Amino acid sequence: MPQTSAVDHTHRLVPSPAGRLHLVEQGDGPLVLLLHGFPESWYTWRHQLPALAAAGYRAVAVDVRGYGRSSRPAEVDAYRMLELVADNAAVVEALGERSAVLVGHDWGATIAATSALVRPDVFRAVALLSVPYTPPGGPRPSEVFARMGGEEEFYVSYFQEPGRAEAEIEPDVRGWLAGFYAALSADTIPEADPHFVARGGRLRDRFPVGRLPHWLSDADLDVYAGEFERTGMTGALNRYRNMDRDWQDLADFAGAPVTQPSLFIGGGLDASTTWLADAIAAYPTTLPALTASHILDGCGHFLQQERPAETNRLLIEWLKGLSGHVLGLGSQRSG
Repeated sequence: MPQTSAVDHTHRLVPSPAGRLHLVEQGDGPLVLLLHGFPESWYTWRHQLPALAAAGYRAVAVDVRGYGRSSRPAEVDAYRMLELVADNAAVVEALGERSAVLVGHDWGATIAATSALVRPDVFRAVALLSVPYTPPGGPRPSEVFARMGGEEEFYVSYFQEPGRAEAEIEPDVRGWLAGFYAALSADTIPEADPHFVARGGRLRDRFPVGRLPHWLSDADLDVYAGEFERTGMTGALNRYRNMDRDWQDLADFAGAPVTQPSLFIGGGLDASTTWLADAIAAYPTTLPALTASHILDGCGHFLQQERPAETNRLLIEWLKGLSGHVLGLGSQRSG
């Protein structure tokens, strides 16, 4: 049975191809699914859930497969992108709806965009936070990332070998997460680029030490750390270990645009925004129904936590501008 907390969040476990997915829900109205990135959980949307509910939406934050209270299959290839698309469609079905708007951050943005690409019948609009849309295709991802590091190793390559990053993170989950969040936040970004690993080194060697970003309290950090201390990091890291499989699985969609109404919000100090500037410039072709693209000056990667009020305003303005057909008004099914 669903359980409602004192702040009106309803926690649910629903069936999915993974086994089960954990959701946190607030509000009534058109369904908006919120998809987090690495290394987070539904909790990354704690500021958006009440704001979207107050604006008239049924906001549902998902623990993505491998995270939190959602199932964590043992097989690495269970975390390929098409499996996560199937999870999202299963959530819509389990909630008694026919369609949903997707909002994704970091990996969640890529999952959201791919879900819209593969299942346009279910996902009618998509908002991407921090990570721009790049169509499937191009060179094999592992080869691209191997070239990025030069004398060092790019973090995505570092994450590829099962057990390697886990050995760095899991002895001190709380300390590692604190450093990771600080390394990508505007007020605590280090001088040395934290996305690269010196040969024989660790990713955390370039993380700030003893400083939390302004958006992260000790209590917030406890929530994130508590989940990963319980689950371990493998489920989350396995997303990175499927990028070549995704490249193969999505070959039929190579170069394809996402044609549904879309929104992009990025941080001006976020490496994802600067590295992928060409992807943002290509939006007239790759996101032809883009409503707006916003870069938040002086903001880092975790923008919905760093700038919650501004992010909420932009999301709600965008949602209010969508048509009733896109929002699925009149097509909801009873739960």
